[in-house]
Amino acid sequence: MQPVLIQCLSETTGISFFNSKWTSLGGGSINQVYRVTLSTGMQYCCKLNDACKFPQLFAGEVAGLQQLSSSILVPGVIAQTQAGTLQVLLLEWIETAQPTPSFWASFGAAMASLHSITSSQFGWYRDNYMGALPQDNTPQDDWYSFFTKQRILPLAAQAMAKDLLSVKELEQAQKLCERLHQYFPDVRPSLLHGDLWSGNFLCNQHQKPVLIDPATHFGHPASDLALATLFGGFAPAFYEAYHYHAPLSTNCRAQWDICNLYPLLVHLILFGSSYHGQVSALLRRYGG
Repeated sequence: MQPVLIQCLSETTGISFFNSKWTSLGGGSINQVYRVTLSTGMQYCCKLNDACKFPQLFAGEVAGLQQLSSSILVPGVIAQTQAGTLQVLLLEWIETAQPTPSFWASFGAAMASLHSITSSQFGWYRDNYMGALPQDNTPQDDWYSFFTKQRILPLAAQAMAKDLLSVKELEQAQKLCERLHQYFPDVRPSLLHGDLWSGNFLCNQHQKPVLIDPATHFGHPASDLALATLFGGFAPAFYEAYHYHAPLSTNCRAQWDICNLYPLLVHLILFGSSYHGQVSALLRRYGG
């Protein structure tokens, strides 16, 4: 590992990272992730990315973890710093276990509890990221304006500018947003993880959920539940436990469809036309 990084971590934390072992855990298009084992045997998770490409990404992540920690387990933040052009986030290492049915029930209940935390406005006190895209969290008094102006329409316009959506599909997005009241009555702000897919939680050795990589803000709880369905990996016991503690709307499937338009637009912009079919189908169904 780069000497400048080792020096930076050692000075920032007061812990010697010299002679440490760095094991790559992979990573996506944004971060490089490592398990760092010190000469003492102590382990940490270290995430690195390009500060020029993703300014303040880790600052937003740390703020999100701190916000979530009042209700649910998250990794402890050891240090957030910069070494040259590298943004650096050092986290507590979480030993994981294979989820059992009790884990999923605990997870569903924990998410219902998280969503019970409310605020006077939708959005958040700072912007952050959804994947590699900056996420505008400017506070709004009503969710319909927030979801329309800071989620769906800006991304639909961005996708059209990249020739990934047609003018007709942008018009369908506008119609969908005009119909939000039909599907989402009486929305109150709920604290969200914001990017709740199967890669963004851990099962610790006590069968408790630990949330990672948040895109935290206050929004509609259906947004988290929708994302959990989008890429799979959540057992039925998760939804059953959630429903027991926070009963789902009778039209929750439609709500999930509409909320998933946002992450699908993010994926369309970041990864291209392979996501167009899903986006187009939702636009036809709810905005046609």
